[in-house]
Amino acid sequence: MIHFFTEDVKFTLPHKLKTKNWLKQVAEKEGFKLGELNYIFCSDDYLHEINVTYLDHDTLTDIITFDNSESEGTIEGDIFISIERVEDNAKDLGIALSDELPRVLVHGLLHLCGYDDHTDEEEAAMRNLESNYILLYRSDFIK
Repeated sequence: MIHFFTEDVKFTLPHKLKTKNWLKQVAEKEGFKLGELNYIFCSDDYLHEINVTYLDHDTLTDIITFDNSESEGTIEGDIFISIERVEDNAKDLGIALSDELPRVLVHGLLHLCGYDDHTDEEEAAMRNLESNYILLYRSDFIK
């Protein structure tokens, strides 16, 4: 079950049902089933506080993923996304928020599937997967 929440920002995710179905398909393609998956959209300040408190990182970021899975093969977690950061990143990349947001959504899910982006090679592999799954999102094949 996928849920979308907001904390301290006004934001409405467009195409919620399509997005839920897409994320479920991504999880299935990666060999997982979905348990409880929460996306929490928030501000830079909110996410920065989480970053400092829980990860001891005093930096801004667009996403933080917490894996709450208790059984192998099932994804459960909380994914916090700073809408401010995603908007700024989209602007810096010269793309629309509607193009950047799916990348960030699937990025968090891929972390819960076991992918990391600590090395250049890992990051390149994740970017490739993100791009492929974004093509699926934009296609008409979402159930």
